[in-house]
Amino acid sequence: MKKRLTIFAKGNVDLHDSLHSCVIAGERHWNGINDVVRPRHPGTLVRLKHETWTRSDALLRADGTVPAELAARPLALGSYPVESQFSTALFSFEADAFVLSIMPDAATCLLRHREAGFLFYPAETAGWTAEDRRWLKTDFESLPLIDLAVSFANLERIVARIRARTDAPILIYNLSPIVPGQIVHCLQGLGETFATRIRRFNLALADLSEREGISIIDVDEILARHGADRLKVDAMHLKPEAYRLIAQEVVRVLEELGVLEEPEAPRFVSDRGGVFETARVPAEV
Repeated sequence: MKKRLTIFAKGNVDLHDSLHSCVIAGERHWNGINDVVRPRHPGTLVRLKHETWTRSDALLRADGTVPAELAARPLALGSYPVESQFSTALFSFEADAFVLSIMPDAATCLLRHREAGFLFYPAETAGWTAEDRRWLKTDFESLPLIDLAVSFANLERIVARIRARTDAPILIYNLSPIVPGQIVHCLQGLGETFATRIRRFNLALADLSEREGISIIDVDEILARHGADRLKVDAMHLKPEAYRLIAQEVVRVLEELGVLEEPEAPRFVSDRGGVFETARVPAEV
């Protein structure tokens, strides 16, 4: 069994807070996937490489270099530094498994530079200087949410580029469409709600899994089984218990795929001398 497992995670808060750690107001509430792996696979350590991801079209356009217009401005972008936004490490990093998410395409609107044409996510603009905000307004144009068909054509290309150099498993998180406190009984005149968009993306991801053999981390089902209203903070942010449950599912899938060996069932010797084997240790620990 491997004692050191490397995972490359390209995604946003859903991947980071479930696999790396969940920190709220400076306090760590969940310590990531190693807290699941450690008791199930003593001596095994997961090395996690995480990068944020703006959207599939931006990822496919990236060439690994930061555009000069951005490199010249030291913008405070929080969790979305330019190095991550224009990284192509997903297509070159050596890993035992790759973990992605549909969240970037389902939820993110980008800007496009009017002259150079590159795509950009301007995070944390409230902390920018007035000059930088004026530059953003004059030099960029807003793009709408990405079309579903375009998104999954892009995602299929991303999967193909990863598989062109490695047979490491690819896992993709879906999303829960539940918005706490919101129940809509009639959609007439509303257009595409965020909940409806997520459901369409989840179904498209199921089709991609059927075609390409990628593994789905079914966040929607996990939250449904354990109570979405209890585990969701808002449309996209979850409580630490939810991130723990998701990390447990990632470990279970990696075990089924053979990236991690399934833990052996405990064996006990009875007072009559017989040896009995229990059921396998469940994923929830």
